[in-house]
Amino acid sequence: MTDMFQNVSGQMDPFKKLASFIPGFNGYIERQNRRDADKLVRETVARRFEELWKRASNLQVDLVNAGKIEYVDDMEKAAIQLRTFIDKISTAARGYSGLFDAVKINEKELESLYNFDLAFFDLGEQIGNALDNVEASLNDETALPAAIRNVTTLGRQAVQTFERRSEAFTGSGK
Repeated sequence: MTDMFQNVSGQMDPFKKLASFIPGFNGYIERQNRRDADKLVRETVARRFEELWKRASNLQVDLVNAGKIEYVDDMEKAAIQLRTFIDKISTAARGYSGLFDAVKINEKELESLYNFDLAFFDLGEQIGNALDNVEASLNDETALPAAIRNVTTLGRQAVQTFERRSEAFTGSGK
């Protein structure tokens, strides 16, 4: 994740570079760069989860086509969890509503922030695997309910991870 921050920092226009020499202004530029990097990460995560949500929605159609209508509602619950996460991460204000302003973030806290971001990518991979499992279980009446519940659980975990990420720095979870 530090690559995102360095990428944004390296693309400063000449005005920002000049202004970075003004006492106090450098911290402002750094906060702006962190916000920009944060936005890039969230957009990337949202796009990845959007693909997963589409897969979950397509699996609902597959369930109907396979005559397994009794599982469509359960799959919808999984899709709703994914959509909830997408909506939360893609509509959050840059820098989580002043997360980078209200709280002084040091290197240790920034590393923790990036670990949360990495968790989103890991959860995306787990959800992709769980959706693969649902697909593979379409003809297995005993495995299908558990496979769908796993997708729902992982979607809920993504939402909770997003909420903990913000709480970790604002202290609102304590």
